[in-house]
Amino acid sequence: MIESDNLTRTQLRRKLRQQRRALSPAAQRNAALALYRQLAQHPLFRRARHIALYLANDGEIDPHLLIAAAHARGKQVYLPVLKSWPRTSMVFQRIDAHEKLAGNRFGILEPQRNNQRQRKTWALDLILLPLVGFDQHGGRLGMGGGFYDRSLAYRTRRKNWHKPTLLGLAHACQQVDSLSMASWDIPLNATVTDDGWH
Repeated sequence: MIESDNLTRTQLRRKLRQQRRALSPAAQRNAALALYRQLAQHPLFRRARHIALYLANDGEIDPHLLIAAAHARGKQVYLPVLKSWPRTSMVFQRIDAHEKLAGNRFGILEPQRNNQRQRKTWALDLILLPLVGFDQHGGRLGMGGGFYDRSLAYRTRRKNWHKPTLLGLAHACQQVDSLSMASWDIPLNATVTDDGWH
């Protein structure tokens, strides 16, 4: 676990990204399999019909086995798609198992925009989202763009809104002792790593 006391968010983000990128290909494969085992039979995953995931980038733990499992079980799978305007927002769009994807402005693969296949964030059952760092209190340190926080901002206005369930996915080495939360940060319900639930 990394101690965050003497680090700014930028320094902490840099350190954690270096740590996850330093994992070997074999360690990444093992982590992806361990993550799958943590989640595939969990009631939250089994009951969810509309699940948003992501495609791993920059050393993120890879949920590709969960994407395949969701498709195999007939669930609707969604990926984040960046909006061209405003450039700081994104939507969730349903994908098929063999959908053609292209790199967005950050080089992250996403489906071609199709408004007919998009679903409102509040209408999803489960979002499995990437993160750079996490703590035991639901704190999440993202890449710094605020895309997920903006997509989930409605939750700060509606205290009794419980959908979707938000699970961060991370390598165990991304845990931090504590993260200071900004007013716009949306806390996670839990974080799932290759070594368990937090």
